[in-house]
Amino acid sequence: MLRLTLRQVRADGLRLLLSSLAIVLGVAFVAGTLMFVDGMRAGAYERAGEFDRHTDLAAYAGTDPLPPALVDRVRAVDGVAAAAGELTGSAGVVGTDGRPVLGYAVLAAIPTEADLQSYDVVAGRLPQRPGEVVLDDGTVAEQRFTLGGPVSIGGRDGAARPYTLVGTVDVDGSSRDVGGPYIGLTGPDALTVSGEKGYGRIMVAARPGADAAALADRIRAVVGPDVTVRDRDAVLDAAVDDAVRDLRQFGMLLGTFAAVAVVVAGFVIANTFAIVLAQRSRRTALLRLVGATRGQIYRATLSEAAVTGLLASVVGVLAGAAVAGGLGLLLAGTGVPLGSGLTLTPRTLLVSLGLGTLLTVASAALPAWQGTRVAPVAALTDAAVRPAGRIRLAVGALALAAGVAALAGAGATGQVVLVAAGGLLAFGGIVAFGPVLVPALVRVLGGPFRAAFGATGGLAVSNAVRNPRRVAATATAMVIGIGLVSAFVVGAASVKSGIERAVDARIGVDFLVTGIGGDLPATVAGELAARPELGVVHEQRSRVVGDVQLRAAHPALVRRTLSAVDAGDPADLGPGAVLVHRELAAARGWTAGSTITLAGRPFRVAAVVADEEPVLAGSPVPAGHLVDVLDADFTAMFPAERGYLAEVDPASGVSVDAARAAVESVLARYPTVNVMDQAAYKKMLTGTVDLVLGFVTALLGLAVVISLVGVANTLSLSVVERTRETAVLRAVGLSRAGMRGVLAVEAVLTALVGTLLGIALGTGTAAGATAVVARIGGDFTLVLPWGRIGLIVAVAVVAALLASVLPARRALSRPVVASLGAD
Repeated sequence: MLRLTLRQVRADGLRLLLSSLAIVLGVAFVAGTLMFVDGMRAGAYERAGEFDRHTDLAAYAGTDPLPPALVDRVRAVDGVAAAAGELTGSAGVVGTDGRPVLGYAVLAAIPTEADLQSYDVVAGRLPQRPGEVVLDDGTVAEQRFTLGGPVSIGGRDGAARPYTLVGTVDVDGSSRDVGGPYIGLTGPDALTVSGEKGYGRIMVAARPGADAAALADRIRAVVGPDVTVRDRDAVLDAAVDDAVRDLRQFGMLLGTFAAVAVVVAGFVIANTFAIVLAQRSRRTALLRLVGATRGQIYRATLSEAAVTGLLASVVGVLAGAAVAGGLGLLLAGTGVPLGSGLTLTPRTLLVSLGLGTLLTVASAALPAWQGTRVAPVAALTDAAVRPAGRIRLAVGALALAAGVAALAGAGATGQVVLVAAGGLLAFGGIVAFGPVLVPALVRVLGGPFRAAFGATGGLAVSNAVRNPRRVAATATAMVIGIGLVSAFVVGAASVKSGIERAVDARIGVDFLVTGIGGDLPATVAGELAARPELGVVHEQRSRVVGDVQLRAAHPALVRRTLSAVDAGDPADLGPGAVLVHRELAAARGWTAGSTITLAGRPFRVAAVVADEEPVLAGSPVPAGHLVDVLDADFTAMFPAERGYLAEVDPASGVSVDAARAAVESVLARYPTVNVMDQAAYKKMLTGTVDLVLGFVTALLGLAVVISLVGVANTLSLSVVERTRETAVLRAVGLSRAGMRGVLAVEAVLTALVGTLLGIALGTGTAAGATAVVARIGGDFTLVLPWGRIGLIVAVAVVAALLASVLPARRALSRPVVASLGAD
């Protein structure tokens, strides 16, 4: 039986080729993901100690930052050679053209003590005194800054100020390389620019010969119990943990997509073996008649699957390197810290080979078991195609109905678990009920093809539905990938539409001034308000006091979000007057004209109002516990409170262009601030959605490719099965073009049904998720992006046409007479 198995692998190698391609693609995705993540992990370990080469101990801040005075006290501890405070944050650089240098800029405090400096200096030196700065060599080269010359740096503290460029450093590939400029300042300057009140940690270099454990105890006594002191090993471990923790989550995300690809490959493999074993039924019957047992045939089939899976997995591991390289290119522009190279570990090799082999064996197990159940006499007599069992169909129908019901009820209950359960049940129902559902849809969709192509279309429809289980399995493999792509496409369109509606409802001004990576500098709103070209300047700020949220408000803008006025007049909002929202007024018994106390200051209630803004989940205050306070009063109560967004409108009679020029003239001194109009603001908010959608679609594309391989595989094996039938059709007058048309229509119908079912499943899942999000908080409704959905259908149809080319060539390659005599 072993020799027979090996001969069958050689004999049926061409039949199993496309099935092997599905295994190769699935294993390649798994192996590529593991190689890529292992490479990133290796890079994380390499980068962990890059800025701690001379750090022997470090004290880490708890809930509060470490004050600068504590650095001096640590420096005075016996056994300490050097101590310096370190923080990382964000700032901005003004380029030589007077505009902010693009990209998120990392700001770091650089130790002035040589015993703690761990930077690779490219030119010049590191800063030694306030007023000096170093930049990364890439930014210096791009902007053509000169050593010894001025560079304007700005952050949350206010407008940019000039610093002297004393050196350049190489941070490429390090944890502080995020795609934008790198700014290194002395500790005091870093505190000032960042607006921080203290450091994130204190780095310590020990004197030669000092006992590390005793020194750590002395430092703990100085810094207090709320500060964590770590030795060098613990410092490096903490850095690695921070990097690997994010990497582990990223690896799980990629692993999810790899699992989808593997599941789709499993469907393709199972369907392939079902077809091959069905075509081999006469051979199996003869083996049974000459004495082979069911167990021997079953084990022989599994052995054949194991050999096929192992060989394909080896190729898949080799292809995994290309997948890992593709992931690197895909993520190169997203700011993800990539590893320096690919890493193939024994674990990756064993997991990939084992997974591919086990997947193939497991996928072949059921078809092999079903094949051995056919009696030898029945197999010798070309028995009819075995129909799907009634129990399977009944369970599938119930599962499909339950899944649809769960998705429909998800929005009403607000339960995310119902969305997941509904999607899984609906997919399971499609799989189980597919032998009835898929042929029925093929017949419906085949109507136009029969009308358009006549006998050719009729033959294609008949061929497609001849074996309901086979066409159902082929179409179902497409449902997974297409369904997930559709869910993300529809969900992204719904989220983007909700964001845009929210901007239209809440933003009624021409310009929006936003902080890059943080809040606005303290002085920017005041400088904008002082410009005569600008009529409205409102910085969005809020502060929670008890169970009440106080919001800064502008009289010209406050009405846009109000849905009702219960009492009073919102126009009376002014110094010492506030707008109280309905729910809070009812809870406290406040009415229009009442005098209330907020944050220790008396105010008069100008009006009781209602707000149309939805309450978001996790809100720090109960629904409606809001008070709108005039901007000036809010500043008087909370002068240090900052916002990340300011709304700006031109003054009366001032053109939009003149107003924009005024805004830009102010912001030229603020490199951490950006100005945009409503359209640009919407694009900024929705840009992340587009980025995630593109990333997900690219990763799920492999699952769709594997499913299309299944379509080509089924057609190829069907061509072998119908060799004599094809010869008869050609003998009675079917042209070569007609034969190609039959196979093309059959492929298109199969792919079209799978695509439409996938779109329906994905849309239903997205609808349930959107309803849940809307119930939790937010103005989100289902939006169907017909253009992108049409593109999905078009791509599937074109791919199906391409998938029919090789089967058609194979069907037409043999002479008619030879095909008539084929077994």
